[in-house]
Amino acid sequence: MYKSIIRPLFFLFDPEKIHHFTFSLIKILSKIPGIPFIFRSLFKIEDKKLERKLFGLTFNNPVGLAAGFDKNAVLYNELTNFGFGFIEIGTVTPKAQEGNPKKRVFRLKADNGLINRMGFNNNGLEALIEKLKENKGKVLIGGNIGKNTVTMPENYTKDYLECFAALHPYVDYFVLNVSCPNVGSHAKLTDKDYLIELITAVQNSNKTFNKQKPILLKIAPDLNEIQLDEIIEIVAETKIDGIIASNTSVNREGLKASKEQLEAIGNGGLSGKPIEERSTKVIKYLADKSNKAFPIIGVGGIHSAEDALEKINAGADLVQIYTGFIYEGPALVKKINKAILKQLV
Repeated sequence: MYKSIIRPLFFLFDPEKIHHFTFSLIKILSKIPGIPFIFRSLFKIEDKKLERKLFGLTFNNPVGLAAGFDKNAVLYNELTNFGFGFIEIGTVTPKAQEGNPKKRVFRLKADNGLINRMGFNNNGLEALIEKLKENKGKVLIGGNIGKNTVTMPENYTKDYLECFAALHPYVDYFVLNVSCPNVGSHAKLTDKDYLIELITAVQNSNKTFNKQKPILLKIAPDLNEIQLDEIIEIVAETKIDGIIASNTSVNREGLKASKEQLEAIGNGGLSGKPIEERSTKVIKYLADKSNKAFPIIGVGGIHSAEDALEKINAGADLVQIYTGFIYEGPALVKKINKAILKQLV
């Protein structure tokens, strides 16, 4: 029903506008008695064999919702009814910001992909915390944090630390987003020495709390082997809790979309099916080269249960979906969890 009726209808409209409409629709439907139960019965699987223990946390199942979908934490309570094992909110920055000018989200229908240049648009830290105070505790929440676009390089760390300290009581784990291609110049965020400095500063802040929270680093799918070796070295040196591989891509190779279409769209981060193989290769390289020395959350191009299993078999401990959720619908979460259970038999 989703792919035959709902998706074709939704795809008639601007991607960003239909995103907000869908949020409103789910909010309204979820207030109707019995509807949340129907959603859970349709999409949720509860089985102890799906549980995963990582970073001192217990995930009910290994399928999560990636950051960017519910960046302002307005729908996470309702989204738990679709069967996710964890939900990542953000990217949040200290101050609210509009992001890049619209139009800034584009569908590549022939490729089952999206290009976005949102630019960390979000309602800011204070607004996010107010929403997280409504947490009903049904699912683990990750906090994806970043810097404001106008922040000068010498103050990058300050932005991350502000987000980290303020969000600490409200999320279960943190993600340092240093790999988004849509926030202007971010060369410093890919520098090995600076990443060690940033991670160390956040870890020191973490030690000031009674209960420390896991910290992960989100990397790009476009890193070469030398850069991936540096990531492994950074993890070894800082003892950061894990890696999320990967963010969106700036690479446009192998797309079915025409050159004219891509030129009309312009710059932005590519997500969805076109980056599936790329992100899986990153996962496998990190896992193999490090001898699986650290946990990996696999994300990028998961549009089927088979795609998720490929990521897991490559070395991912957990997986996240975003663009696949848009193209394939909420049934994708259940399909992945069923496939994982079947593989365990």
